[in-house]
Amino acid sequence: MTEPAILCADLVRIFTAKGIEVQALQGLNLRIEAGELVAVVGASGSGKSTLLSILSSLDTPSAGTARVGGRDLLTMTPKGRVDFRRRVVGFVWQQTSRNLLPYLTATENVGAALAVAGLVPRAERAARAAEMLELLEISHRADRRPSELSGGEQQRVAIAIALANRPEVLLADEPTGELDDETSAHVLEAMRAANRELGVTTLIVTHDPSVSSHVARTVQIRDGRTATEVLRTTEIDEEGAERHVAAEYAVLDKVGRMQLPEEYMKALELKDRVRLDLEPDHVSVRPGQPHPRTSSEEQP
Repeated sequence: MTEPAILCADLVRIFTAKGIEVQALQGLNLRIEAGELVAVVGASGSGKSTLLSILSSLDTPSAGTARVGGRDLLTMTPKGRVDFRRRVVGFVWQQTSRNLLPYLTATENVGAALAVAGLVPRAERAARAAEMLELLEISHRADRRPSELSGGEQQRVAIAIALANRPEVLLADEPTGELDDETSAHVLEAMRAANRELGVTTLIVTHDPSVSSHVARTVQIRDGRTATEVLRTTEIDEEGAERHVAAEYAVLDKVGRMQLPEEYMKALELKDRVRLDLEPDHVSVRPGQPHPRTSSEEQP
């Protein structure tokens, strides 16, 4: 079986501050196949930013398995991490100021990334930069500096930079977090086009649920674990018309644990205990009965 582009198994990350331990990731499992375009969504504090830091090799997990592009991130040496960030992953930050050098044009910014990595011969760098800017539909602004570009244009250039060295995996941290809805949609469509044209595995981490409509698979993280996944497909009905279908699945770990969606729990007032019934082809989950009173509670 071909190894996935991203594989996390029982991933744990514990931070210690002033003697207090905080588990940012609590046995997270995630598998992303080569060429997939996936969004990871979650509220602040859910663990999604910690996950992205680990996958980009900027942080190291406390336990578990984390592999990207066939590389083991737990055993990687400092030199290996540098090479990993040059060859295997491209990264897009939410803050455009972290993606672009303000005194360089769009073309020069892409060229600088190529020069630093040293993977593309000098004679080919200009053509590669032009190719990336054309792919992200920003070539008409190639000679402009960041201050002369809109927020959406800056992010398109940032994506071109991240893709310039042809990484196996593209990681994006809230790439539309500072953009309005219309601009966000354009940037996400540009990322989808790059994913399709280059075949680069793309993982977008965001708190914005609207990103989900631009990807085929959305993974939700809650309390440091993968909670649910939404898979989107296109079907052809009897009249030949296309319709988009979304199905939500709870993620089941190897010991049988899963998290029910919060809206389900609220709708059925599920708490403390639930009743499970094994049916011929499914398991039903219903509100549990109140705790039985002890003999002392029954006494007047």
